Amino acid sequence: MTDLRVAAKGRGAHRTIAAALAAAPAGATVTVAPGTYTESLALTRRVVIEPEAGAGTVQLRPSAGPVVTVTAPGCVLRDLTLAGDDAAGTLVRVEDAAGLLVERCALTGGRVEVLGSAAGTSAVANTALTVDGTLAAELADPVDGGGVLVLDGTRLSGARGTALHLVGDARTRAVDTVVDEVDGIGVVLSGQAALLAERLRVSGTSGSGVRAKGASRLLARECVVRGAGRHGVLVEDEAEAALTDCRIEDAARSGMRLGHGARGTLTDCRITAAGGPGVEAEDRARAVVRDCRVERPGGHGVRAAGSARVLVAGSLVADAGACGIWLGGHAYGTVEGGRLYGAREHGVAVAGSATAEVADTAVTEPGLCGLHAEEAARLVVTGLRLRGAETGVRVRSVTEEPSELRGCTLAGQRRSGVELGPDSAAVLTDVRVTGAGGAGVAVDAGGRLTLTGGTVSGAAGSGIVLERGAAAEVRALRVADCGKNGILVGEAVTGSFDHCDLSGSAFPAVHVGKGAEVRFRGCRVFDCGQDVGLADGAEPVFEDCAAVRVRTAVLPALSDRAGPPAAPGPGTGGARGDAPSAEGPGDGAADLWQQGEPEPEPETLEDLLAELDELVGLDGVKRDVSGMVKLMQTVRLREQAGLPAPPLSRHLVFAGNPGTGKTTVARLYGRLLKALGLLARGHLVEVDRSALVGEYVGHTGPKTTEAFHRARGGVLFIDEAYALVPAGAANDFGTEAVATLVKLMEDHRDEVVVIAAGYPGDMERFVASNPGLSSRFSRTLLFADYSSAELVSIVEHHAQRHRYELTDAARRALASYVETLPRGAQFGNGRTARQLFQAMTERQAMRVAELTDPDSAQLMQLDEQDLL
Repeated sequence: MTDLRVAAKGRGAHRTIAAALAAAPAGATVTVAPGTYTESLALTRRVVIEPEAGAGTVQLRPSAGPVVTVTAPGCVLRDLTLAGDDAAGTLVRVEDAAGLLVERCALTGGRVEVLGSAAGTSAVANTALTVDGTLAAELADPVDGGGVLVLDGTRLSGARGTALHLVGDARTRAVDTVVDEVDGIGVVLSGQAALLAERLRVSGTSGSGVRAKGASRLLARECVVRGAGRHGVLVEDEAEAALTDCRIEDAARSGMRLGHGARGTLTDCRITAAGGPGVEAEDRARAVVRDCRVERPGGHGVRAAGSARVLVAGSLVADAGACGIWLGGHAYGTVEGGRLYGAREHGVAVAGSATAEVADTAVTEPGLCGLHAEEAARLVVTGLRLRGAETGVRVRSVTEEPSELRGCTLAGQRRSGVELGPDSAAVLTDVRVTGAGGAGVAVDAGGRLTLTGGTVSGAAGSGIVLERGAAAEVRALRVADCGKNGILVGEAVTGSFDHCDLSGSAFPAVHVGKGAEVRFRGCRVFDCGQDVGLADGAEPVFEDCAAVRVRTAVLPALSDRAGPPAAPGPGTGGARGDAPSAEGPGDGAADLWQQGEPEPEPETLEDLLAELDELVGLDGVKRDVSGMVKLMQTVRLREQAGLPAPPLSRHLVFAGNPGTGKTTVARLYGRLLKALGLLARGHLVEVDRSALVGEYVGHTGPKTTEAFHRARGGVLFIDEAYALVPAGAANDFGTEAVATLVKLMEDHRDEVVVIAAGYPGDMERFVASNPGLSSRFSRTLLFADYSSAELVSIVEHHAQRHRYELTDAARRALASYVETLPRGAQFGNGRTARQLFQAMTERQAMRVAELTDPDSAQLMQLDEQDLL
């Protein structure tokens, strides 16, 4: 190999690099003495140019045109600085069929161009190019394609328009390379060009970070695109992009945008704080987002429109400024095994004629709906886990095929769990709705509901609401503990309800409106004040239905103590049916009785007292309850011995701030009384002012009575009881509720225990508001605020229940943090501890998700960094 030297003086040295290149044979190495050289070089033979004294000692500036033009294969620039005079001009040009390796160089003040044939026949378009490819063979002999460039450890900066432009069927590999300070786009691929990028860093571009158009291909691994003035990565036309373990941060618009017929795949990538959508697909584009994190986008997390197709698998979309995932037009999206957290609008929204398939996905605390469909869009949902949201799943679309939900769980919605709009249709199978703030499932006028299996429980409103003209087919549904009706059937509704169980509703379990054509077959109503309420002119059909432990029953009553009741008489079984026969049950009633659940194993007094003792703190409450238990045991012994029992009031006042364990102790108190034989069931019915006080004259008494009778055999727990007698309100309906309670407590003194709970000062005012209250509530249990050490213990208790472990550092940090919490009126005590635990698990989940292969210990461990 021939070596040539370039220096300002010295025997045998060339005075210019151009002169050395003219004399250099193919394969020669040209070493350059330190200095600045103003000349434009043409590499027409295979040569290596490098500094004599190491990196940073030689600077090349152009005399005219590019600093370097390469027309030969196998050329190398190493450890050089190239500085152009025109930021919009070309600094380095690699011509068609030429090859250049640029190692550890700094290129500034112009762009790098790699050219190829516009109609090239490069293998790039026809073979599976991988990011592991080195292009070594192509550098040496690029005759089968366009120009070839390899950038290794090099920086491109200070360009205008673009810093790196690949044209035709050019190919480039960029390794450990930086592209920054570009007034325009960092990297542009066009034609059939291909870029293989490893650990490429693109930042500070006024335009997009990387743009691929035409039929070009981008393959990137462990790359970062930061602070793009437009899109992080823009893929258009028929181009393809595959990004693995890359980060796209702070793009002004989309993190990644795909348009026309482009294809894009993101694997193990993170897109953070995009100004618009995290990932966006338009027209005929296809996007795959697999095992990625899309966090804090200003727009939708993932957006698809036109006829685009998107797959989001195993990915997290967090804190989107709009929807977690939005599909419009004729787009089709699949969401599998992902998590959508904290979207400002909907978790998943579909509009136009779009379709979303959602499977095994968790949606948490979106600002509006968990899932929303409108216009002619459709949802197909399996295994959804939804927590929070204004409405759980809302379908306001009219489609040929109904939306479908199967095996889903919806909890804690502020309004309805599932809502169907006018003329909308949905099929629900094995769906569970708990704790909705309004109705469990609501169907608007003309809506069509098909529901099989599943449960609706704890809804503040009615379990199922069917508005005027709706239609429903419901089978094997369980509705429990709803604040209004179990099933509310509006006027002119049509449908059937087969083998459904309804229990614990505050209003009649079933209400049927005028003109409704509905049939109930094999349904049971448990533990309600009233089983059926009918509007004037309502004529539903009941077949083989029954009531169990219902105070005011229209349906045949099945006793839970004496055995099955008589069956209804022959015929279709109208709303009121025929009188029960004294001869015994018919086949229908007997079948219903056989379906009853077995009585649970009785709880022992020792086990219940041990459970009380395990509660954190509450030492005074534990002493009081244990003392009352001993007193009641003595009363039972005296009764069994035939001795008169001393006067004993079982009603209690629980005075304490929120979150101090009042409801927990009340529930345990009912179970203790059942174990002592003083209550039949020992269950807890929790109410507040809204459950007792009506909205108009004459409504409060029946409403209070209804709530009281639901608690017969157990405990009626009145939370914030002082709200029944608001200060300074002499004519409030709450006084009627108090008077009704006093009478009911007297009439059913052995059947119901009433516990009134609230702030200590306010509860004194409540008890003093009525002489009947002060005589019946003779004992007050004071629930003190938890100490800091007790709050830490509560967090540890939750951790143990859910198989987490606090490190010593986490325990110390938690104790210090709890000490700093203000203990004002808004302090939540045990609720605060639960919220702290939940926040720690969420932060731990974020942290563990970044680990490559976490072991079981790491999955269980809560550390101090998970606290703040």
